[in-house]
Amino acid sequence: MKAIRVHEFGAPEVMKLEEIPTPKPGAGQVLVRVHAAGVNPYEGYQRAGTYAIKPNLPYTPGSDAAGVVEAVGEGVTKVKTGERVYTARTLSGSYAEYTLVAQSMAQPLPEKISFEQGASVWVPCGTAYHALYHSAHAHASETVLVHGASGGVGIATVQLARAMGLTVFGTAGTAKGLELVIREGAHRAFDHSKSGYTDEILAATGGPGVDIVVEMLANVNLPADMKLLSTNGRIIVVGNRGEVTINARELMSRRAAVRGFTLWALTEAETADIHAGLHAAMDNGTLRPVVGKEIPLAEAARAHTEIMQPGAHGKIVLIP
Repeated sequence: MKAIRVHEFGAPEVMKLEEIPTPKPGAGQVLVRVHAAGVNPYEGYQRAGTYAIKPNLPYTPGSDAAGVVEAVGEGVTKVKTGERVYTARTLSGSYAEYTLVAQSMAQPLPEKISFEQGASVWVPCGTAYHALYHSAHAHASETVLVHGASGGVGIATVQLARAMGLTVFGTAGTAKGLELVIREGAHRAFDHSKSGYTDEILAATGGPGVDIVVEMLANVNLPADMKLLSTNGRIIVVGNRGEVTINARELMSRRAAVRGFTLWALTEAETADIHAGLHAAMDNGTLRPVVGKEIPLAEAARAHTEIMQPGAHGKIVLIP
């Protein structure tokens, strides 16, 4: 099979398309024929060697994919050959024509969700669900600011929060992004490239501030986010690319909190809850992953370059 391989950490160009043996499923494992693979920012950090979790070289990147079950190993009972699935982490990497997963990592993909959308489920939508339900403990009638709402995680957060009954504010840096944020359910959208946009957000709340901020770029936005919070407000850090200096008094005066997480640290109960919630949301139309760009598998280096650029508009997926 064809797969992207990384033999050394470095720039996007270290990823090469190679021919390698197709893996065979062992006990409790599932082989999925990949129709689309999702590209996530953390995979770029891993490739560069700067992420907290470093894979053993050589390796195939990727955790998110969607496709059809090709074969199953002994003891697999949750999925069958021929079924449509999305993956939640993999054993062999998803930037490939086939990927090997534990049976718990292969989840049913509703018929109304395309393979390209399915490849946009686990990291983006799982992050959004965990941020709102488990970390922020969001409630209907609260106000949430989704900072960077036009990307994969941001869109999922907007969709889920709107369905939960929250007042949803979103930011984006382009006219196209702002239109997308409104179309996917935000009540208001703000251009975070404009000077003074945080004043506009505060004014839109009528004064008290927002209850929750879901933050995609904490190293840039965290100090300003803290000044937007209401009493008992929560900032949920989803993305960060460097160090940041804050004034903790902004938290103290508001009895506020800054919380962070990674999907790697989820408990089994949290993971099961996320999958159940995502499946229901996809099935009833609440969750509708937006694919912004489809790129051939051979051009994975271009995908890694583009995903780190500003102006996100949906999810980038690779097509084998």
